[in-house]
Amino acid sequence: MVDSRSGFTDGVELVLSRAGFVPKIGVILGSCLGPFAERIEDPVVIPYEEIPGFLRATAPSHAGKLILGTVQGKRVVCLSGRFHRYEGYSYEQLSIPIRFLQQLGTKATILTNAVGAINPNYRPGDVMVIRDHIKLFGDSPLLGANEDSFGPRFPSMRNAYTPALRALARDAAKGSPLTVHEGVYFFFPGPQFETPSEIRAAGLLGGDAAGMSTVTEAITAAHCGMPILGLSVVVNMAEGISETSITDEQIDAVAAGVSGPFSDYLERIIGRMEV
Repeated sequence: MVDSRSGFTDGVELVLSRAGFVPKIGVILGSCLGPFAERIEDPVVIPYEEIPGFLRATAPSHAGKLILGTVQGKRVVCLSGRFHRYEGYSYEQLSIPIRFLQQLGTKATILTNAVGAINPNYRPGDVMVIRDHIKLFGDSPLLGANEDSFGPRFPSMRNAYTPALRALARDAAKGSPLTVHEGVYFFFPGPQFETPSEIRAAGLLGGDAAGMSTVTEAITAAHCGMPILGLSVVVNMAEGISETSITDEQIDAVAAGVSGPFSDYLERIIGRMEV
C-alpha cells in the first residue's frame, strides 16, 4: 500500500514530462462515467501502475488510467477510475488523488459519481449538483499528524463544494436534456448497498442521494484549498424508495443511456470554467 506521506515528486515529474503541459482542471470519473474520457482531445494516457506513489484502481468499471489532454480548449487531467474505502485503502490513503492533482498544478477539480436517489422527487438519469455532504462513518483522510504543506489542522467544510462552481453548473444545465437538481450527498462506506432502514434514516437526516465515494476527496480538497464541483448521476432509486431491488443490469442500462448527455454537460461546464 502507498503511504500518503511518501511524497509525489517522482510521480508528478513523470506525468508532467509525458504530458508536456500543466493541467489546470482535474476530473475524477465515477462508476459508469468512463465514456467522458473519450471526449479528451490529443490524450496522453498513463496507467496508474506506471506512476510512482499512486494507488491502483480495483473497482469494476474503473479503468485505472490518468488521461491528460484538452477539453473545450482547457488543459485537463482526468482520473478514469477512482479509489474507495471498500477496496481496502485506508482513509488516509484516499487523500492521495487530490494531493497529487494539486502537486501537478491543478487549480480546480470536478468530482463525478453514480448515486442512488433518496429524494423521491429524483429519477434515474437525473443529475445532482452536490451542495453539501453527510459523513457519519469511518475516519477522516486527514487522520494523523497534519500535513502543514497542504493545509491547516482544522479546515472548515462550510463551502467545501465551491458556491461559484455550483452556480456555474446550474447555469450550464439550461438547455440540457438532463434534469439537474442540487442536493446533499450521503456517504456510505459500502461495498454492500444500504438497507431500506438506513436509507430512511439518511432521508430524515437530510440526504438526497447515497454513494460510496467523493467525500474523502472533498475533505482533502477543503484541506488544501482546492475549489471543487461535485456532480452525481442518479443510476437507481435507493433501496426501499422504489418497489424493486437494485440490480447491476439496471444501473448499467441507466448509465449507458445518460453517458452522452452527461458528457455534453460536463464539457459545457469545463468550457465555462475560468482557471
